[in-house]
Amino acid sequence: MNSSAAASGADHVHDASGDAKAGARAEVPVYKLIVATSIGNALEWYDLIVYGYFAVTISKLFFPAHDETVSLLMALGTFALSYLARPLGAFVLGAYADRRGRRASLMLSIAMMTVGTGLIAFMPTYAAIGVWAPIGIFASRLMQGFSAGGEFGSSTAFLVEHVPHRPGFMSSWQFASQGASTLLASAFGAVLTGALTQPQLESWGWRIPFLFGMLVGPIGLYIRKYVDETPAFARDVARRQAADASAAGEDAEVAKSPVWEVLATQKARLLVCIGALILTTTANYMILYMPTYATKQLGLPPAQGFIATLVTGFVIMTLTPFVGHWSDKVGRIRIMLAAGVLFLCTVYPAFAFMNAHASLATMMIVMLWVGTLKAVYFAPIPALMSSLFPTRTRATGMAVGYNLGTTIFGGFTPLAVAWLIAATGNKLAPGLYLMVGAVISLTTLLIARVRMGAR
Repeated sequence: MNSSAAASGADHVHDASGDAKAGARAEVPVYKLIVATSIGNALEWYDLIVYGYFAVTISKLFFPAHDETVSLLMALGTFALSYLARPLGAFVLGAYADRRGRRASLMLSIAMMTVGTGLIAFMPTYAAIGVWAPIGIFASRLMQGFSAGGEFGSSTAFLVEHVPHRPGFMSSWQFASQGASTLLASAFGAVLTGALTQPQLESWGWRIPFLFGMLVGPIGLYIRKYVDETPAFARDVARRQAADASAAGEDAEVAKSPVWEVLATQKARLLVCIGALILTTTANYMILYMPTYATKQLGLPPAQGFIATLVTGFVIMTLTPFVGHWSDKVGRIRIMLAAGVLFLCTVYPAFAFMNAHASLATMMIVMLWVGTLKAVYFAPIPALMSSLFPTRTRATGMAVGYNLGTTIFGGFTPLAVAWLIAATGNKLAPGLYLMVGAVISLTTLLIARVRMGAR
C-alpha cells in the first residue's frame, strides 16, 4: 500500500454514493471514522481475549471443582454459552441499525459492552458469594455477547458506506483493531503473570485488565457521539419521507423488516458469510486459547504464552490494513483462497513442530506464521460480506452472518479443543481442528466465486 493510497482522503472523503443528481456531499475525516468504529470492536475483542487469557485463574475463583480440568471446562463452557446471546444481539441491534441508523446502534452496543466489562471487574468470587459468582459472570458474558452481536454489522456498514470506493481498506480496520486488542491483552497478561505472584494474581491482579477495559468504554461512547450518520443511510431515510418505496426504488428505502428480508430472501448470502468466516473465527479463538495451551500442554510458564500471542497481535494489527488495501486492487477471494490453502497445508506441521520443540522461540515462530496467514485471509472478509447485502439490510445481514459463524465455530473453539485434547490425548488436536475449518471455508469461497460472481 503506497503512502498516497493509504492517505487518499486522509483529511476528508466524499459522499458515499456519489449521487450527482442530489448533489449530496459529506466530508468526514477518515481517521475519525476509523477510530469511532474500531474502538468498539477493539473493546469487544479485548474483553473476550482477557477472559480467555485468564480462564485458568477465573476457573479457580468462580468455578471451583475437585478436578482442575473440570473447573477449566466450566469456565470455558460459560465463555462458549454466552455466545448464544450474539445471534440475538445481531437480530435486534442489526435491525435497529437498519431502521434507526448505524450511529444509534453503535452508541447502544458500546454502552452495553462497558457495563458487562465492569460487572466482571467488580464481581465477588465464589468464596465470597457462592453460586451467585458464576451466575454473575455468566450474566456479564451474556450482556457482552448481546452487545457484540450488533457491533460488527453496524460498524462495518458505517465504514463502507462512508468510503465506498475503498471498502477493503476501510473495513479492514475492524480486524486490525482485533490485533491491537490481542497486543494489549497479551501485554497485560505477560506483565501481570511475570510480575505478580500467583496469590496476588488470584487476589486482585486479574481484575486490572477488566478495569482498564471498563475505562475505555466511555471514551468510545464520547467519540461515537460526534460522528455523523452515513450518507447512504441518511439519503434512504430522506427518500422514504419524500416518496413512497415504489417510487424511490428497491435499494433506496429503509427496510421495514430487515430481519424478515434477510431470512426470507438472502439465505444464500448468509451461508456464504458463515462459511467464509469459519477459518478466521476458529483461528481467532485458537489464538485466544494459546496461553492456556502453552501452560497446560507445552509446560511453558504463563508469561511465555502471552508473549507469543503478543507477536500475533502485532502482526495482525500492522498487516491487516495493507492487505485490505491490496484487496481493493486485486479482489477479495483471490487473496483469501491463497491464504486458506497455506493455512490448510501448514497449520498441522506447525503444531507438531511446536510440540516437538516446546519453547518460547518455537511458539513465537508458529504464532507469527499463524498471525500472518490470518491477517491475509481475514482482512478482505468485511468488504466481501458488505458487498453481499444491499444498504437496507446490510447491517442486519452482516451482523447475523458474522455472529452465527462466530457463535457456532468460534466461541466454542476453546471448549472444543480442550475437550478434544482431554478425550483423545492428542496435543495436536488444535491443528486438525483448524484444518477442518480451512476446508469448509475454501469450499465456500469457491462456491461464492462460481455461483454468485463474488470477487
